[in-house]
Amino acid sequence: MDVALRLILRFILVPLGYLAAVLAGAGVILFGVWRLGEIAADLPQAAGLGLFAFSVVLLIGVMWLPLTIGILISEAFAIRSWIFHALNGAASAWIGFQLSGRFEVTGLPVQDALPVLAAGLAAGFAYWLVAGASAGFWKPVFGSAAGGS
Repeated sequence: MDVALRLILRFILVPLGYLAAVLAGAGVILFGVWRLGEIAADLPQAAGLGLFAFSVVLLIGVMWLPLTIGILISEAFAIRSWIFHALNGAASAWIGFQLSGRFEVTGLPVQDALPVLAAGLAAGFAYWLVAGASAGFWKPVFGSAAGGS
């Protein structure tokens, strides 16, 4: 019964962790690379929200497959290391960046891999905070007491 409850919890936590990863990565790109704070002062609020929505869709579109592979590996082997998840986010972002090519949106360039890697690291760390620290439904988060009397 305990294993079934942990499996159900994984089906809830993994999508929430993925959502947190996408939002963290989008936040790094928007506030770090595109300097949304400076841009938002000149744009109407609706345009700023549209830019945020675009970057979230962009991250989901180019990072979902590599990120999913890393998440499946961490769940299968109960890898709970924050380093693994941060590197998984960075690798997924870099692979997605390479697959998507260089792009420019309304004069806001994302031409360098370094900001994309930073967004991936933030995404991986956010995933770890929500779901990665307890990865693997078959392995309890807190070890059970060894042998009885």
